[in-house]
This record gives sequence, C-alpha cells and structure tokens, in this order.
Amino acid sequence: MENLKTSTDVLFILLGAIMILAMHAGFAFLELGTVRQKNQVNALVKILCDFCVSTIAYFFIGYGIAYGTHFLVGADVLAQKSGYELTRFFFLLTFAAAIPAIVSGGIAERARFYPQLCATFLLVALVYPFFEGIAWNHAYGIQDWLKASFGEEFHDFAGSVVVHAVGGWVGLTAVLLLGARRGRYSKDGVVAAHPPSSIPFLALGAWILIVGWFGFNVMSAQTIDKITGLVAMNSLMAMVGGTLAALAAGRNDPGFVHNGPLAGLVAICAGSDIVHPIGALFIGAFAGAMFVYVFTLVQNRWKIDDVLGVWPLHGLCGAWGGVAAGIFGLKQFGGMGGVSFTSQLAGTVMGITIALVGGGIIYGALKKTVGIRLDPEQEFDGADVSIHRTSATPEHETHW
Repeated sequence: MENLKTSTDVLFILLGAIMILAMHAGFAFLELGTVRQKNQVNALVKILCDFCVSTIAYFFIGYGIAYGTHFLVGADVLAQKSGYELTRFFFLLTFAAAIPAIVSGGIAERARFYPQLCATFLLVALVYPFFEGIAWNHAYGIQDWLKASFGEEFHDFAGSVVVHAVGGWVGLTAVLLLGARRGRYSKDGVVAAHPPSSIPFLALGAWILIVGWFGFNVMSAQTIDKITGLVAMNSLMAMVGGTLAALAAGRNDPGFVHNGPLAGLVAICAGSDIVHPIGALFIGAFAGAMFVYVFTLVQNRWKIDDVLGVWPLHGLCGAWGGVAAGIFGLKQFGGMGGVSFTSQLAGTVMGITIALVGGGIIYGALKKTVGIRLDPEQEFDGADVSIHRTSATPEHETHW
C-alpha cells in the first residue's frame, strides 16, 4: 500500500506539472494576441526559450537554494520513491518559470532577446528561490518568527505572492527601466493606442491559462491525501467573480473580460484551501475590478507602458490575494482559520521587497552593461524581423 501511495503521488503531481506546463502556452498566446503583429513570433519564441533557461537555472541552482536538495547523485538515488523528488522538481519548476513568463508580457515589443534570457536565468536561479525557500520551506527561520510574533505563519497555498506578486513586481522594475514603446506617449500628453492584434489568440491564451490553473491550485497539495475539492470550488468562484467584475468595470471590453478571470485566479491562489466559496467570489470580483481600474490608470494617467498589465494583474492582484487570505481565511469570515492578518501582510510586503530589489539589481545591471532595449530601427521594424528574421505572416514580407 505504501508503494501504491508513492506511485499515486508521483502520478498526481506529474499531472499537475503537465497542466501548468500547458499554462505556458497560455502565457505565449495571451502575449501574442495582445502585441502588434510585427512582434508575435517573438512572443512565442521568448516564452519557450525562457522556460528552457528556467529549467537549467532551477535544476542546477534554484531548487537547491529553495529546498536544500541537489541532483548531482546517481540515477539509482534519484529514482528512489518512484522518483517523487524529480517529479516534485518538475512541478515546482513550472511555478518558477512563470516568473519570466509574467515579466515577458510587460516588456513586450521593445526588449532585447538575449539580455532577457540572462535576466531569466538570474531571476529563477537566485531571486525567486530565495523567497520560495522562506515561504514554502521555512528557510532562515522567518516563518517561525512570524508564528511566534503573530500567532500563525505566512500562508500562501498556491503562490499568489510567491509566484504572481513576485513576478508582477519584478516586471514593474523591468518596465520602468526599459521605458515606454516609441510613439506610445507624446510630449504633449497624447496617448497612442496599440489595440490587441488578435482577440481570438488573446482569448485562447486566457482559456488555456484558466484550465491549467486548476492544476496550479488543486495540485499544490503535492500528495494525493491532501487534495481537497474546496480548492477547486474556490478557484472556480474566484474566476467567475473576476470575469463578471471585469465585464462590468471594463464596459464589455474583450481584453478586460479575458483578463478578469486571470485576475481572480491570481488572487485566490494564496487562500484557496482555507476560504469559503463566497469569500472566494468576493476576492476574485475585487481583483477583476481592481485590474481594470489600475490598468487604465497606469497606461493613461501614469504613462507606464506595461503592455499586458502584468503589474496590476500579477503584482497587485497577487498582493491582494496574500492579504485577502488573512481576512477571508479567518473563521469569523467563514474560513477555516489558521491564518493571521499581520503575518499575511508581513509576508506579502516581504515578497514585494525581494522582487523590487532583485529585479532592480538584475535589470539595472543588464541595462548598464549590455543594454536591454532594441534600437529605434529594430523596434520600428518589429522584434520578429529584427531578432528572428521572419514574421507571423512571412508570405507578405520581403525574403531575406
């Protein structure tokens, strides 16, 4: 029976890893549908290569920093317990690789390709696993200190803060250091519109992410005996709340409608195992509305050219999810208890701080040394032709 349970756990977490791996296709098509046609190929290539670089960084460095485990032993050792540790690595890698996938949407259409791959390696090898180890592996005694000080540890079941807020706030540093796309904002305050190039592709990306998210959340239990339908129901309710709130706040805009469910799902990750479904509905609805209002504010008033809105979608909605778990997870709000609002706030602020410092150092250093932005002519031609020597519709282009 023990062997059967171990093998079942391996299969369970493997299916979760595959579902989250599929989400990276969602990231790619969401970006492809949002950027202009001359940058669509770059979106596809960038997400795939970022994932591969993330794998190398996490295998050799990041996973060891987070969990104190390395793979420089014989295959016979790695295969113990049906290779559960290897499958767990695959599962957690798909989380880690979401960091550069999130950043990619913010810096789209003007970032250089290879410097971004360097940033990906450093983020996944050093910055992300540092906070991952604190939140999910009790590194440095910080969780113990929070429990002793405020009664409970920082709770982030599926990564509202560990994955999404960290990715979103790193993305903000990259976007600010990179600057706006040329022609996006004029000196006299006029904002040039760059509407999505393909609503169908944008919608496809959103749907792939939505479906995969149930692996992202439910299978964060990591073993079959800890699975709970509460996580699935709360994910569903938050997705619905985010969609309907974005529909109302965004006045039927299809871009907002398809990002609304993602906002709700980002926010529910942290408390999906402890809140009531009605609480999850509210958490998702608040996130969906917040995304619409903040995205509009950032783009039109603050003139921060965050192409896919990764800071409001992942950074702010992720932070909201971390804090919301400390509210709706309390028993007086219908939750299961075992959380502290103060610990949730402290853990969320810690994640944001690490993301800002780490992202600022990495992208700041790359900007000063090798540069992170395409030159004006390359940006005008588009990243597809400038970097990859082709386009999404090459039959309409001059042959090289």
